[in-house]
Amino acid sequence: QVQLVESGGGLVQAGGSLRLSCAASGDIFSINTMVWYRQAPGKQREWVATDTLGGNTNYADSVKGRFTISRDNAKNTVYLQMSNLKPEDTAVYYCNAMGRLLAQPFNSWGQGTQVTVSS
Repeated sequence: QVQLVESGGGLVQAGGSLRLSCAASGDIFSINTMVWYRQAPGKQREWVATDTLGGNTNYADSVKGRFTISRDNAKNTVYLQMSNLKPEDTAVYYCNAMGRLLAQPFNSWGQGTQVTVSS
């Protein structure tokens, strides 16, 4: 079992910044991909950013240039630095990690952290 715990959400004014963290724990052999998603009220969950082992990153067009995904492999933690936040960034942010335990693959989700951006 792999558990993901997100933190760092909160209330911020438009133009402000927040840094989300997602720490993975368990008998992890490797984490290949870590992903951030978000879900705004009344909307479907949408992809935000991906970090793959080796350092490749990709971003949704809506956050490109404002958000930065990074990871600390030693801590099995992924971060999402969010800058120049807009009210439309308001959502519950979820992290997702895919990799391997010693004997099997895993695909785990965190519980989500609320980000609210006021205008």
